[in-house]
Amino acid sequence: MKDPIASLLPLSPAALHIMTAVAGEERHGYAIMQEVARQSDGRYRLGPGTLYENIEKLIGRGLIREVARSSSGDDPRRRYYQLTTFGRRVLSAEVTRLASVLRSAKMRLATSNSGDAS
Repeated sequence: MKDPIASLLPLSPAALHIMTAVAGEERHGYAIMQEVARQSDGRYRLGPGTLYENIEKLIGRGLIREVARSSSGDDPRRRYYQLTTFGRRVLSAEVTRLASVLRSAKMRLATSNSGDAS
């Protein structure tokens, strides 16, 4: 039987950023865009089309869900999203995978730099 988590990896950069943005708290679309820009120090920005296309994919895969938010001062048209339990497991697996890639890259760079004359 195929591992359902492994079949979703690697995550696209947009999916990784969106899932990370909603991992700590539920957020609406614009807040997700702002959090992604903040997390990446402005190096990665999501436009509305990319954001909502990816949100629909993530919802379809059961990684995030839309949640009701009934705050009196909130715009009723605003939709909020949060990471699902399955999404948290997938995000955790992706973080582990990326950490392994980084360790390997650092080791290779360290050994290639030791003989580099430039």
